[in-house]
Amino acid sequence: MQKFFSDAVEFFPILLQGVWLTVVVTIGSLALSTVFGLFWALLRVSGIGVLASLSAGLINVIRGIPIIVLLFFLYFVMPDFGVALTALQASILGLGIAYSAYQSENFRAGIEAIDKGQIEAAQTIGMGWWLTMRRVVLPQAIKIVLPPYGNIMIMMLKDSSQASTITVAELALQGKLIASSTFKNTSVFTLVALMYLTMSIPLILLVRHFEKKANRK
Repeated sequence: MQKFFSDAVEFFPILLQGVWLTVVVTIGSLALSTVFGLFWALLRVSGIGVLASLSAGLINVIRGIPIIVLLFFLYFVMPDFGVALTALQASILGLGIAYSAYQSENFRAGIEAIDKGQIEAAQTIGMGWWLTMRRVVLPQAIKIVLPPYGNIMIMMLKDSSQASTITVAELALQGKLIASSTFKNTSVFTLVALMYLTMSIPLILLVRHFEKKANRK
């Protein structure tokens, strides 16, 4: 145990640099997936057949491609088409696109959970589709989707480790590099796991808080 603590003191500052990149990738891809996911969801519930079908098809395509393949495509293939992304940009974009499919289904479920009578009442008093969504549906849907949204945040934090496959030196890759140079696998990866857990616990507690609030209603 004493050896682990001495290794932790030595490796912690290096791993902390990886934590910063993990946070950047997570926040960036979360923001991107939220915007894309909400957009896909609005197309699905727009009532316009072509747009709904297009959105559904796109979501199925995204869900059918492994995240690591999407990252490889963005980082290694897109330069062949004249679009060169940095590893960090490709990671944020790839994870954002991948998770937008799950965000979309989450938002769609929240929107469809709203009582249709409220929508009809809003349209009766002259509200258009977008105004009804913005003032009546979305404020209520957000409360419904918060618990699963929190779960998506936790999954995205853990899946940010896949950015290491395209050379982003986030926490997982930093741990791998240290372990390969020092051969202290047990100490390094135990510390990496504890750091991921430390970042995840606040999100887990936040999700539990949202779930309790939802259950009280």
